[in-house]
Amino acid sequence: MLERMIVAEGDITKLKVDAIVNAANMSLLGGGGVDGAIHRVAGPKLLEECRGLGGCEPGNAKITKGYGLPAKWVIHTVGPVWSGGSLGEDDVLARCYRRTIHLAFENGVRSIAYPAISTGVYQFPIVRAAGIAVGTVAEALAKAPAIERVVFACFGEISTEAHREALSAILLSHGE
Repeated sequence: MLERMIVAEGDITKLKVDAIVNAANMSLLGGGGVDGAIHRVAGPKLLEECRGLGGCEPGNAKITKGYGLPAKWVIHTVGPVWSGGSLGEDDVLARCYRRTIHLAFENGVRSIAYPAISTGVYQFPIVRAAGIAVGTVAEALAKAPAIERVVFACFGEISTEAHREALSAILLSHGE
């Protein structure tokens, strides 16, 4: 399962995968960072569909069409705002990854790309978030055999390196 995960630096909105994950806010109506970029590229029909979803709670996820994106689907998830780590932020972030893999599997997604959820304006520490992301996805893939490729689409060198190190650590611990 671990050979199905890769780390790449670049623009998630340009990736040719079945689904991209949006690090959304609770309204699902667009915002800054990757959320705003996804909404801009997908176009107004994405916003229209999101208006009918009734928002999303942290740790949960909802799926929409991709519209103007190369991806057929957008899976919106709301990560935790970092508050020092004592308010269950790690668990909420892990739920984001588990729930998105579950939705992807349910919808026949074979390839999926993730941004570094909660590491922008929500200020989750990047190294900690990368470890949770890679570890949780590795575990979730065991229950989603049809998902052939997971791309951690990182913005910037720091995030890219943190995700590469997290993936390397998991590969070493599994003897791969």
